Amino acid sequence: MHLKVTLHYIFLPMNEPIKKIAVLTSGGDAPGMNAAIRAVVRACTYYRIECVGVYRGYQGLIEGDFELLSARHVSNIINKGGTILKSARSNEFRTVEGRVKAHNSLKEAGIGALIVIGGDGTFTGGLRFIEEFNFPIVGIPGTIDNDIYGTDNTIGYDTALNTVVEAIDKIRDTASSHNRLFFIEVMGRDAGFIALNSGIGAGAEEILIPEKDLGLDRLVESLKNSKEKGKTSSIIVVSEGDKIGKSVFELADYINENFPFYDIRVSVLGHMQRGGSPSCFDRVLASRLGVAAVEALLDRSTGIMVGVTNNQVTKVDLDKAIKMNNDISLELLKVAEITSI
Repeated sequence: MHLKVTLHYIFLPMNEPIKKIAVLTSGGDAPGMNAAIRAVVRACTYYRIECVGVYRGYQGLIEGDFELLSARHVSNIINKGGTILKSARSNEFRTVEGRVKAHNSLKEAGIGALIVIGGDGTFTGGLRFIEEFNFPIVGIPGTIDNDIYGTDNTIGYDTALNTVVEAIDKIRDTASSHNRLFFIEVMGRDAGFIALNSGIGAGAEEILIPEKDLGLDRLVESLKNSKEKGKTSSIIVVSEGDKIGKSVFELADYINENFPFYDIRVSVLGHMQRGGSPSCFDRVLASRLGVAAVEALLDRSTGIMVGVTNNQVTKVDLDKAIKMNNDISLELLKVAEITSI
């Protein structure tokens, strides 16, 4: 029988105290995941609970790839990108048989609760696990896309923005020197938060995002206006999920046919956006959410994600975090239009 919405109102029996909490990272890595792991481990130590690290996400959960972690195990990782627990996709966990194996692994290890760090795919797996086994799980949002509902920022988003802006600043130097038009593709298959914010921050002439289809005619008209106003180079930031062309390369080819006076180049920033040392903002955010996740489990909560809204730690049901979307700011869209003149 499936559990219903508002899962954080499901409480554990008070005669079964949690003695051991496991933590895993899953899906795409994000700068700050290590800071979150560190906070979880040290919060467990603070509250005198054992903490177990699960290697390789849900696949490691199935295989029982566990290690007992102490506060010293997580020394000197707060500044490191990636995740010391590794991350992996697990097709086996998508099956009932795989999830039964994972549940047996947890029980055999005496683990009473689980913290999952990742995005919507990670949370979907966690939610299914709760529904099938009523196992206590709390989620921490770790993804550079910032596309998780219930938190103002996801872990890794701020670092990714800074990485993208730094790259665009360097590309602009070349664009200005050679009268070039650069199409710069950034991550964001379903959400344009990285493109919109980095585009404004780097002074892009156009920003193309999946939430707002500007269309080819609008883009062509904008480039014509830029040319008439004397602009000899332009930066166009394109979210990978933008719907104008099948790909950024196809879009660049079309523009090249209509603007032969531009020397057009395409730069796909790719996975460099995931890497690097996390920013101070992401380190602090990850630390707050790691502690909050442990405390939520100790308060007998399950089926929730911890986030930060208006600088306050909040809880939101996992199903809402997965199903609902953060809206693109209309104000930022207006700012982008005005400042690109």
